[in-house]
Order: sequence, then C-alpha cells, then structure tokens
Amino acid sequence: MINPRQLAVRAAARAWKQVRGRAQWRLLWLRHPTFMIGVTGAVFDDDGRVLLLRHRFWAGCQWGPPSGYMVRGETFEQALARETAEETGQQLTDIRVRFVRSGFRLRIEAYLSARLVPSGPLRLEEAEILEARFFEVDELPAALRRIHRELIEQVHAEHLSRGR
Repeated sequence: MINPRQLAVRAAARAWKQVRGRAQWRLLWLRHPTFMIGVTGAVFDDDGRVLLLRHRFWAGCQWGPPSGYMVRGETFEQALARETAEETGQQLTDIRVRFVRSGFRLRIEAYLSARLVPSGPLRLEEAEILEARFFEVDELPAALRRIHRELIEQVHAEHLSRGR
C-alpha cells in the first residue's frame, strides 16, 4: 500500500517531467536561496609585487585586493578581470580560482589569483577606489583582512616554489 507522502512524490515527479527547460529553471530559482557571489583576486605584477586598492566603501580595513560581485552569466575569472579593469584600467592574465568560501547568509566568496598585463599607469575608478599601490609581500599594510593576507601569501609562496 502506498502512503500519502509517496503518492504526493510520484505526482510531483510526473508534473515535473511535464515542465520543460526554462520553466524548470525558473521554478528551481524561486524555490532555492539566491546568493550574491563576490570575487577577490591576488593580482601580482612581473616583479612579484601584489596590487592592493584602498576601497572607499570598506569599513575598517580599507586596503584589499581588487574585488567585486559577479554579474549574471560571468565565470569567476571573467568577474575578476572585469572588476580589475573597472577599478584600475588594467588587464589580467593567468587567472586561477584558488578557493571558495560559503556559509554566509547571502553570499559566496571566490578567491582567485592573476598576473597583471603591463599596460601603462593605473587609471582608478575614483567613485570606488581612493588609492592603488603595489606592495612587496613582506610589506603588506597592517590593516589588511586576514583572508586577503592568507590568499596573497599562499599565491606568493607557490610562485616562489616554482621559481617565478
């Protein structure tokens, strides 16, 4: 004998199979939580220095790597490249995902590394960025978020071990 719950599950499965393509995705989107996805990148120049920006809207620790939120349809790598171009006018290469953090209420954070393509002076997005500087890894600002420091040091150590 089938219990009422099993009957309901079977009916839902039949109905789901009748719905196709975009309608299925729309229903899933309505049913599940929606998150913002932030990207942050340890961006190094050819001299092994890391690019840090002093962000206008960050409270407390204003210094940090190029960062921002993804837009619909972007990959992590595309989002970091776009944010870096918007904030500094610079292009990136060798963009790699390092790790992803979840467990936040409304966001997921992706941490990446990249190398700056030399293309002249930095052109800052003054509405968001107050200042930009290249730092030696052993001279990072004291007021740098722990997770950013860990990302930078991890990427730097990997580059040293590969002789870059």
